[in-house]
Amino acid sequence: MTNTSSGVLLDIHTSALAGMGSMPRHFERWAALAADDSHPDADLGEELFRSLLMSGDEALTALWGRHLTSWDFAEDPQWGADTPARTDKRRAVVYERLRFGSELRKVLDETVPVAKVPGATVITREFTPWYTPERAAARSFYWTGYEQKLRDKGWPETAIAGLDQASRAVVERLADPEQPAARQAKGLVVGYVQSGKTANFTGVAAKAIDAGYRLVIVLGGTLNLLRGADVTDVDSLVGVDYVGDDEDWPEFVRHGGRPSTLGAFDIERLTTRDNDYKSLAQGIRALEFEKRAPTRPLHDSANLHHTAARILVVKKNKAVLTKLVKDLKQIHGILGELPTLIIDDESDQASVNTSDPKKWERGSTERTAINGLISKLLGLLPRAQYIGYTATPFANVFIDPGDEEDIFPRDFLISLPRPTGYMGVQDFHDLDGIDDGEVGAEQRHVRGIYDSTGDRLQEALDAFVLTGALKCYRVAHGVSSEPFRHHTMLVHESVRMAEHTELALRINTMWHNAAYTHSEGHARLARLFEKDFRPHADEAALPTPATYDELKPYLKEARHLINKGGGPVIVVNGDSERDYTQPDLDFDRTPNVWKILVGGTKLSRGFTVEGLTITYYRRTTQQADTLMQMGRWFGFRHGYRDLVRLYIGREEQLGRSRTAKTVDLYEAFEAICRDEELFRDELARYAPLVNGRPQVTPAQIPPLVAQHLPWVKPSARNKMFNARLVEVRSPGVWEEPTAYPEDPDALRHNTECWAPVLGALSHAPASLGVDGGPQYDARVGTVSHQDLLTVLCDLRWSTPAQFSPHLEFLLDAGQESGTIDDWVVIAPMQTSARRSEARILGHGPFSLARRKRRRGSLFSAIRDPKHVAAAKRLAGASNLIGNATVEQHVRPRRGALVLYPVVESEPRILSDGSVDPRDLIMAFAFVAPPSTARGDRALVRFRAIDSSRAEAAIIDRDDMRS
Repeated sequence: MTNTSSGVLLDIHTSALAGMGSMPRHFERWAALAADDSHPDADLGEELFRSLLMSGDEALTALWGRHLTSWDFAEDPQWGADTPARTDKRRAVVYERLRFGSELRKVLDETVPVAKVPGATVITREFTPWYTPERAAARSFYWTGYEQKLRDKGWPETAIAGLDQASRAVVERLADPEQPAARQAKGLVVGYVQSGKTANFTGVAAKAIDAGYRLVIVLGGTLNLLRGADVTDVDSLVGVDYVGDDEDWPEFVRHGGRPSTLGAFDIERLTTRDNDYKSLAQGIRALEFEKRAPTRPLHDSANLHHTAARILVVKKNKAVLTKLVKDLKQIHGILGELPTLIIDDESDQASVNTSDPKKWERGSTERTAINGLISKLLGLLPRAQYIGYTATPFANVFIDPGDEEDIFPRDFLISLPRPTGYMGVQDFHDLDGIDDGEVGAEQRHVRGIYDSTGDRLQEALDAFVLTGALKCYRVAHGVSSEPFRHHTMLVHESVRMAEHTELALRINTMWHNAAYTHSEGHARLARLFEKDFRPHADEAALPTPATYDELKPYLKEARHLINKGGGPVIVVNGDSERDYTQPDLDFDRTPNVWKILVGGTKLSRGFTVEGLTITYYRRTTQQADTLMQMGRWFGFRHGYRDLVRLYIGREEQLGRSRTAKTVDLYEAFEAICRDEELFRDELARYAPLVNGRPQVTPAQIPPLVAQHLPWVKPSARNKMFNARLVEVRSPGVWEEPTAYPEDPDALRHNTECWAPVLGALSHAPASLGVDGGPQYDARVGTVSHQDLLTVLCDLRWSTPAQFSPHLEFLLDAGQESGTIDDWVVIAPMQTSARRSEARILGHGPFSLARRKRRRGSLFSAIRDPKHVAAAKRLAGASNLIGNATVEQHVRPRRGALVLYPVVESEPRILSDGSVDPRDLIMAFAFVAPPSTARGDRALVRFRAIDSSRAEAAIIDRDDMRS
């Protein structure tokens, strides 16, 4: 073997991979070409390559990490042999094309494992592809710079590849900036609260600018406090090399010189972080675009790629947008030739028209201010593309799709995947229940506002001090200090500023009376550490003291950081911009923000509270999107996820009227989480094309919006809801209706409907389960599909529309397609000593499950998670092997139905031992067999009202069945 240094090999591999372009090729040949002149004797064998990887060569590993991840994430590449992205099958194709041996493959799989993460979900209208990989690669100056910036900030390659893919999905659905005919596209990108949406639209802006968009307008928050992050990220594309090394902009890309001298083009920013749009600072000439070929339009490629782009990041403020519209009106002919990108951050805030729909229909009112000004911008710029970004999309999808001047996302809706490492609603709620003895999310992170001693604000304050000390301890024991740069606590009780002042005074008083330097305070902190933080510490991944005495030396540093600069509390509220220019609250410019933030609305949306560890929250609202945006405790918590605590109201008062109801805020967030996740799951189910065409277009999305809590509406009343769900096809999917009636007569009627099914069940329980999963006892029987339909068609519901689309599917499966023969029915039996059993209509006995409704007719989850696997196997929807009882019941065209007799309180028992049917909810879940899948049929059918077509249905039953 020749003595080839790792540096030489790195140069050869870099050149070889660059020469391959966008696809993997025979690596040894390309490496030989790269080494031919400069290193003819270099060792290109797999043994040296493998040994360098195994020895931890960081540069070589990073190089291959970038390329392998890029190939893993590629969507439908010509070379991919139809393998799905981000799978072992795709990686195997890559290795085959590289001609790598098995030993090298093993090492690469260990060094750069396949990121088996979901991609973005895309709901789209049909479009003409123009943003090809070749075109994107040919012009990628600003995207490449931004990509490198993220890499320098420590982003993993999988996150960068995911951003690349998601931003491409947006850009390719915009109009081609070079096309002769002007066309506008409108779309919506749905992320998670505090999950990095800004990075996504900055990537979109970079790619769009590279492709030819020459005016980018970012509509940020309603105050500079809320638009600072947008400015920092988007303006960072400009680069410090030719705007000056301003210390206010530490995150800028460094291009190595002015882009126009490097073969690219410049970007001029017309706003800065602290200076919003007032008027064009250099006069109208600031928006004059120089044409290299004067006789051709600006959008012609001869001009487009040689003129500078402009960026504006502006508040959604009437005065600011009015000035912008006024200035644009003074620029005449060029506007029709100017490819423009409008990015609307938090697009469900202020942007949506909220005029009274009844007055709007009569034409007796105008659009609300911001909505009207956005419409004027779109009217002035015929080549403008509009993209809304939000974590709470319901208001946007309720916009009338027939109003051409409005911002309904008629062309596409893209749901971003939940980022790796993100801590969201699911991490605070046990949505599928927990097994006995397991510590759930609620037990780890959630605490009530009150306990037996009263208000727990002092405990929350103590938790803030303890977690600060734990962060200091971790830094001292080798953990990177970057995640702990900021350490914050949020206290959110009210929207009233006077109450914020009183609360801040109360917390300050608590702080000074807490006795943190005396035995009393230490005793209190020690009890909290032993009770709450020591048991839930993530010791496997992060250093944690074994005793309070080990932590005690770090309390002084934590207290000092919290108290310096005028005390521990910052009040964040106000009526004007100057109320928000608090240096201590600037997470970008201040080295360490260790503070307790007291505020209301201004901390409820768009503003990321960095380092948030302790939250004390008790404010209510009746709108799901507003409530979700208040969840500032969502986000990335690297290095201290186990320390996060949420103190949240459990039985607070909602409303001021005499009929005010008590609400559980924790319960409300759980219901909203279910609404949100169901919405995302539904989008994912219907995103795949059928016969090359979309199953669902954005105009048909509104019926997919669920509402688990009657008093928490998906959005405000004055947003439009314009569609009705007709059919939901769900082959192989666990479906679980929850809208059962409350009326005793209706409950008795439903119970009696199930009598034939109850009679078909075995008397002796059988054990059910699958390999590796829990086993449980159940009474089992089979009924024909027709007999089950007789039951289902006669049931009564509190909200019939919830089950009717599923019933339509089941009817079709029996009457038209004949894809179901029969059903195996499972009635699980409890075995615990505390089980509750009773006969039903003389049959049984059966186990009675206890469940509760969500302040209305809807239940939350009915299922017990351990019942799902066997049911899916019985329906042929799982490859897991069941036990003997399960396998003997498996049939190709058989579905599975799990029956849950539910009681909400102690039921009445009749003389024969049967439960009174007026006290019984006969709940159920079902899994239809895969035989019901029909490739020629979409999974959903809608009827949707479009105002541009009077009362016409966008999709009707006959259209879908033809």
